[in-house]
Amino acid sequence: MGESRVRLFIDECLSPQLARRLNEDGAHNAIHPRDMGRLGEPDHVVLARCLDEDRAIVTENAVDFRKLVARQDLHPGLVILPSVNRDQSFRFLVEGIAHLASLGEPSDVIVNHVLEIGKDGGLTLSPLP
Repeated sequence: MGESRVRLFIDECLSPQLARRLNEDGAHNAIHPRDMGRLGEPDHVVLARCLDEDRAIVTENAVDFRKLVARQDLHPGLVILPSVNRDQSFRFLVEGIAHLASLGEPSDVIVNHVLEIGKDGGLTLSPLP
């Protein structure tokens, strides 16, 4: 069984290369606002689009998105990366997805959860709200 496809929104605080690298092998479906003409959208608009498109949000902006997502009865998930370089962000994100896959279908496991990745690469999966 191949790795499960995950639909992700890579927040504009992160490199658009993250989305491109995730999409390279076809294993995932990741978008970045720079590639969609959606730079500068307010966080609540980003969340509304992600709810419509069933995309988990990947961000370094933990405080704002945690508050917004916590108000939703049902959401596709939130992945919080530490502020690290592009290559480390990519590695941490791939490891995070692999962790979700070890628990089941990643896109199901992350629903109504936040996956927080520490600077040391440690993973914490918590329900939210």
